[in-house]
Amino acid sequence: MTAAMEMPRVQECVVVACGYNHTGDCHAFAITIGSMDHAHCRTFIELPTVQAGVDGLIAQVGACQRADCRHNDQLECHAPAIKVGPDNDMADCITYDQR
Repeated sequence: MTAAMEMPRVQECVVVACGYNHTGDCHAFAITIGSMDHAHCRTFIELPTVQAGVDGLIAQVGACQRADCRHNDQLECHAPAIKVGPDNDMADCITYDQR
């Protein structure tokens, strides 16, 4: 199991419509990645005028449901860091890389 201090950080989020995004940084405590068809950021909340989360905190990947990603081991992300942005959906893990 990955220790909380070793969890990958959200290095960048370019989804400005998310309430957790403050100038390119995600301020949720942790995010969940994945759905059945793509690497969607399941923590995304479309509230562009609300600043949610914790100031000064940069999100980490709490869980990844994309077992087919090369960075995934036992549903935990082992990438050094991830980026979130528009891809197949409004907010996806751009770091996702299918095995």
